[in-house]
Amino acid sequence: MSIQNGENNVLDKLIAKKSSLPAKQEKLASYILENYQDIGLLTVKELADRAGVGTTTVMRLIKNLGYDSFFDLKRELYRMNVDYSNKWETVQKSYGNFNDNESYNVLTSVFNEGIRLIEQSVNSQLVENFTLALDLIEKASTINILGLRIYRYVAFYLEHMLGEFWSKTKQLSHDTEALYDKILQFEKDEVLIIFSFAHYTQRTVDAAELAHEQGVKIILITDLLSCPISEYADVILKLETGGKYYTILPIIALVEALVIEFGKRKSDVSVERIKRLERKLLERNILLQTYYQTPFKSDMYDKE
Repeated sequence: MSIQNGENNVLDKLIAKKSSLPAKQEKLASYILENYQDIGLLTVKELADRAGVGTTTVMRLIKNLGYDSFFDLKRELYRMNVDYSNKWETVQKSYGNFNDNESYNVLTSVFNEGIRLIEQSVNSQLVENFTLALDLIEKASTINILGLRIYRYVAFYLEHMLGEFWSKTKQLSHDTEALYDKILQFEKDEVLIIFSFAHYTQRTVDAAELAHEQGVKIILITDLLSCPISEYADVILKLETGGKYYTILPIIALVEALVIEFGKRKSDVSVERIKRLERKLLERNILLQTYYQTPFKSDMYDKE
């Protein structure tokens, strides 16, 4: 798995070791993964109390991770937080800031909540892993996509957007009864994109484990680093989804960013295929020709 440029940092260690730890240490590891930005302010007892374990469990996990003391663990977490914060200042200049306006109705409240979650999601960690994910997708012979329950429809959207210019995609979310049969036919040069958010489904976890055993690269799009699929993932794209209102806006935004960037990387074929599709749809009166013709989607994939 990759949290930041493939470095073997404390979060990488926690994800790699979590499933093999004793139950109490696994519980503590999950807590740290979900709250690592706040650990630096806690004492050993405070961390133990918040995670619902004993102080001896904290010390045992620290030793398991290869640190000599709780101070060493906190120093590593602090270094990561400072590194992300410094890089985030540069990222913000690219994405700009949104102004929060007071809202008094559901429409504006939901829109503002979606904007807030997108702002929280786009940090240096996501930006770095976004590039790593695109590198895997670009090299893959086939792009396999999996999402269950409500995230099945996000998986369909990604397939539809890619399918307009890239035929080497395969949707696994339709027939879950044959899911394992399909995964067993994967080649090692394929990639699997998984949408998995709490509460996680066992079938998705099992699919990820099987694909990992096949040697297939996995891109995990999730909300928590403690997601049970994290240990099988080569790249993790973590998004903020929890808040006052349930929304999948950050997921949709990420999907569209992946498609646009992939389209730009494949612009030698994507632009021509999109334009050919537009011409055929216009010829057959499936699309209406308007006097003020808006730019078609091929414009998104032109290299700047």
